[in-house]
Amino acid sequence: MTTAPHSHHVDVPKGALIMAGFLVVSSIAITSAARLLQMPPAASPALMRAEQKVAPVATRQLRFTDRADGAVVIEDVGTGNTARLVERGSNSGFIRGVMRGLARERRMRGIDSQPAFNLTLWKDGELSLTDTVTGRSIELNSFGSTNRATFLDLLTRPETPR
Repeated sequence: MTTAPHSHHVDVPKGALIMAGFLVVSSIAITSAARLLQMPPAASPALMRAEQKVAPVATRQLRFTDRADGAVVIEDVGTGNTARLVERGSNSGFIRGVMRGLARERRMRGIDSQPAFNLTLWKDGELSLTDTVTGRSIELNSFGSTNRATFLDLLTRPETPR
């Protein structure tokens, strides 16, 4: 029994190699040009609002506290009342996810959960959550209308006494 010779040679079309090389070279060239021309980064939404003097429509200072049973208590700092109680296992993954990221940043800086967060609805329709200690701001509109609505509800939700 004779077997045919086996070859590992693969022919790549010359045009494909030229295009791949062109993509690599053009990517490096564009990146270098941006760096050399010192193109400024895009302005943050907070800076754009400040420049355009966009006023807040509604603001609420909130404190988020984890309970031992896994629930999250959202407290209105001004009144001391509960703005919302997010029970463990409830359909509140977006609030938990946003706050987990902000809490992680605070822990890295040695900050506890006592300082408030500012939830602000702006005249241009944007909704932001700002950490009053770190200055980090999250633009909630960028996460879609359903997720935005979970935080917008915190601006108008009636409070319950503690």
